Amino acid sequence: MQTFPLLGSGRCLLLAIALLTTSAALAQSPAPAAPAAVANTGSLTGTVLDSVSRQPVSYATVVLLPTAGSEKAISGVAADDAGKFSLTKLPTGTFRLRISYVGYGTHTQAVTVTSGATALGTIRLPAAATALNEAVVVGAKPVVEVRPDRLVYNAEQDLSNAGGTATDVLRKSPLLAVDGEGNVKMRGSSNFRVLVNNKPSPTLASNLTEALKSIPADQIKSVEIITTPPAKYDGEGTAGIINIILKKGVDQGVNGRIGASGGNRNSNFNSALNFKKGKVGFTSSASAGAWYNPGYSERTRVGYNEERQEISNLLQTADVYNKGKWYYGTLGLDYDPAEHHSISLAGSINGYGGNSTNDLFNRLTGLTNRLYTRRTDNRFSGLNVEGTGTYTRTFKQARKEWSVLGQYALNTGTFGYDFDQYDNSTVLLPAEQATYRERSRGRTPGHEITLQSDFTQPFGDKNTLEMGVKAIFRRTGSVANVDTLRPADNPSYLPDGRRITDFSYAQDVQAAYATYSFGLGKKTSLSLGSRLERTALSADFRTSASFTPPAYLSLLPNGSAQYKLSEASSVRAAYSRRITRPFIDYLNPFVDRSDRQNLSFGNPYLSPELTDAYELSYNTNFKSNSINISASVRHTGNAIESVRFLTTNPSAPLPAGVVPDPSVTAQTFQNVAANTFYQLNFYGSFKPLENWDLSGGPDVQYIVRRSPALNTNRQGLTAGLNLNTSYKLKKGFSLQGFVYASLPSPDIQGRGSANLYYQMGAKKTFLKEKADLVLNFGSPFNNYWPYRNTVSTALFEERSEFRAYQRSFRLSFSYRFGQAQQGKQRKQISNDDTKGGGSKQGG
Repeated sequence: MQTFPLLGSGRCLLLAIALLTTSAALAQSPAPAAPAAVANTGSLTGTVLDSVSRQPVSYATVVLLPTAGSEKAISGVAADDAGKFSLTKLPTGTFRLRISYVGYGTHTQAVTVTSGATALGTIRLPAAATALNEAVVVGAKPVVEVRPDRLVYNAEQDLSNAGGTATDVLRKSPLLAVDGEGNVKMRGSSNFRVLVNNKPSPTLASNLTEALKSIPADQIKSVEIITTPPAKYDGEGTAGIINIILKKGVDQGVNGRIGASGGNRNSNFNSALNFKKGKVGFTSSASAGAWYNPGYSERTRVGYNEERQEISNLLQTADVYNKGKWYYGTLGLDYDPAEHHSISLAGSINGYGGNSTNDLFNRLTGLTNRLYTRRTDNRFSGLNVEGTGTYTRTFKQARKEWSVLGQYALNTGTFGYDFDQYDNSTVLLPAEQATYRERSRGRTPGHEITLQSDFTQPFGDKNTLEMGVKAIFRRTGSVANVDTLRPADNPSYLPDGRRITDFSYAQDVQAAYATYSFGLGKKTSLSLGSRLERTALSADFRTSASFTPPAYLSLLPNGSAQYKLSEASSVRAAYSRRITRPFIDYLNPFVDRSDRQNLSFGNPYLSPELTDAYELSYNTNFKSNSINISASVRHTGNAIESVRFLTTNPSAPLPAGVVPDPSVTAQTFQNVAANTFYQLNFYGSFKPLENWDLSGGPDVQYIVRRSPALNTNRQGLTAGLNLNTSYKLKKGFSLQGFVYASLPSPDIQGRGSANLYYQMGAKKTFLKEKADLVLNFGSPFNNYWPYRNTVSTALFEERSEFRAYQRSFRLSFSYRFGQAQQGKQRKQISNDDTKGGGSKQGG
């Protein structure tokens, strides 16, 4: 597969950015010169931490000012990801050092610069501080932070998340949307990657919707939305990356938390236990829960012949009930044998399972008449076990670091269904009266081995070179069988040999990357990088032919330029090329026949898709407020789309055993479209009053989808709105509210659904601020929201509706013991290179 032709456009964009930002930098007035008698040889270094959590305050603004009489900066810099800063080439003397960041109070202290290096050590910045004479009242971080390269949703500050799951948290994160079935979209696209603590979970890749239910919201610290990831991240995720940061508190002595919640949609228990003594740190968490919710679906379809004359009419209605359970646990061990050396071991286990009961009524009229009712019991499960080892070597030179990482991940899943069908009946009957019965069982075994090494070398104050290599060895597959029973012909189930699936898939990815970040003047900073990935694939169909496509190289350039308009405002331009590789749920050739009129199966012959993304954004902070305005364009030339077609007029080869029928549709995945997203997004975090926080904003998109293979050209406008607000009352009480709404969007073969979800809650903190009691209500004024979709082709038109029963309540209690504080972040594996879906094929 050729992946180089678009490289020229990326180079042109980066060259234009460099020329523009260089001109802007040269146009700026020079900074005040140091006194002529003193050489500028001094330097100041330090680390900015949150005064309560001891976490680094990334990107904090650090400014050196005269002692009095002037507010004109002598020098300034932004802290890095670890909160570290370095001011160099300073004149000697006494000055004021001012540190600020949105959501925090401004810290000012007197400093003395000598002719050498001066280490200031740790500087603690109070969150949302308000000075009252000599007293400081400390508040909390804002719910949403706007950083130069990402939006951060601080889930731990949102009380309405208490007792929920990761699905609830993502529903309220900026730029994301979650529908009633738990399917996630980022900026209107399902092509993104989800990481946990900067590393992927194979469970998330293979079944995102169900796996998110097994991560409790009480263990989530924040969610980072990264729209233009740099080269150090794997190249997958065309819309960007969602990084879920879990709480991992460690402090001297023992500390932790316990919590429980119950409601009409889900219940869970969660806990954590941590300690640190000397050079050893230990973290752990354990949780378990269950979910349960009803649903209702309705489908109408009209079939046509080539002369557009109606030949069939289908009506399907179904009552659905979903339930399941999950457990989640983590263990971590950190050991620092000597200065500049650190070893960490981390492990996790994540399991889930459930079933869905579907009572279907089917009426087909036209060339074929078919009336039946069917009860289907779908079942699924998943188990993911991961182990990661890391060695990190730091040096006396600030920001210089080398690390080696290794990870093994086991990922297995099962799926299946049983159904009883009653022909010519409008109601369900006893099981012994079924006219046709069918059952299927399958499993998806899989594991991954990952090796990775990264090196960071600073050159002076502003220049940094990052480079690394990585190898992923991924093995997965699908094994399934189908048994059928016709009571009138045979008293027992018989295997259907034509419908056996025995499929294995191997994917090896090797990658190398390099990024160079540097400054042009005092106001312009640039980052240029690229990633080269080699992909080798092979598939073995034990029931038919196998294939091994040729290995291919993908060059994925990226770059960004940021220009500081002031200490609080900046403009950023970025370009990146991303790749999306299909995962097992897209590739699995198993044919799901649980709905006789609507078959579905994967496509093992899919090619990866490539996306070029361009983004221009403006960020500003003032007082306790922040604003981000971004405009972006994303173009994918060989997009993977879910495609529907009649089995009598297929747009893809039909699997063996599928008999063409003009009343039956099939759904699979194909590289059939060229998609372009034009997007304008506004997001702000405000504090209208001292105790009132407000964040959110609109997102507007114009989408163009073209597919010569499907003879389709669809385009249209869509928009969404996300708002989150909280208000602190007296005596430990606080209130929270959230709403998300969106318009329908154009799909490749029809139109997607509109969305509406809102939530409100109240919290009481007591027992010396160690315990919380939270009551939440979800969509209290409407019992359900109807998600309506349409599919329109030359030979059929279909309308479907799924009713998500969102009205809910949940009561949660949590208790913290010890002084849980955030420890150092472990370096993590980040296999964000595959495309997964919201549900498993055949499950």
